[in-house]
Amino acid sequence: MRVVLGVSYNGQAYQGWQSQLSGLTVQDKLEKALGKFTAQRVSTLCAGRTDAGVHALMQVVHFDSDRERDTHAWVRGTNANLPRDIAVQWAVLTSKDFHCRASATSRRYAYVLLESPVRPSVDAGRVGWSFRPLDLSAMRQAAGILLGEHDFTSFRASACQALSPVKNMLAIDIHQRGAYWRIEFEANAFLHHMIRNIMGCLVQIGQGKRPPEWMAEVLAARDRDAAAPTFSPDGLYFLGPRYDPQWGMPERTPAYDGLP
Repeated sequence: MRVVLGVSYNGQAYQGWQSQLSGLTVQDKLEKALGKFTAQRVSTLCAGRTDAGVHALMQVVHFDSDRERDTHAWVRGTNANLPRDIAVQWAVLTSKDFHCRASATSRRYAYVLLESPVRPSVDAGRVGWSFRPLDLSAMRQAAGILLGEHDFTSFRASACQALSPVKNMLAIDIHQRGAYWRIEFEANAFLHHMIRNIMGCLVQIGQGKRPPEWMAEVLAARDRDAAAPTFSPDGLYFLGPRYDPQWGMPERTPAYDGLP
């Protein structure tokens, strides 16, 4: 039986998703909790690996198990053994034809940014920060340049293991609510640090340091040195993948629709 879980987490305390010898990753904590619940070793795969300090509202993972449990038991039993900043939101039982990564048609992220002359306090670690005012029109114009299929080498980390830098950016939506900005990205796939590197450029454009047309120059350069420095991981949230309806996977975790 293939078990699929939707998992949310606050990434501040963890060294990213992927298991490490330190044991201080989300994958390590989840597999330890599943091991206690099932009394067997469980190895998980995820839809999108997140870096240290990055959060997830709907990380999707799958694993195979011979334990007979209903979906509610998988949620409650796993959560009983997880730290308070990681929680399974839902479970689906499916066939082994489903693969959380390969079956995804696209992936979505949101970056939440606080525009304020004073650094975040209550929101520390959960939002990015711009101490200068931002220009919505300029940022939207620059974001539009990135839509479609492009070589995103300029926004790719040197350690990126993707086979190709060519990705299809399906949507970038930028909204402001009071002092908070929410920038949502959807693409068929993302490169390592791709969103944080794009955010570095968008913030410079929004602050008036660069014109919107600069984004086209950065994209065309296909050179990481052409772009802005990598932006903070604090405000980055993995919203989850999309799947064909045939799989019956939830598209979103409703409890978090109110994220700024």
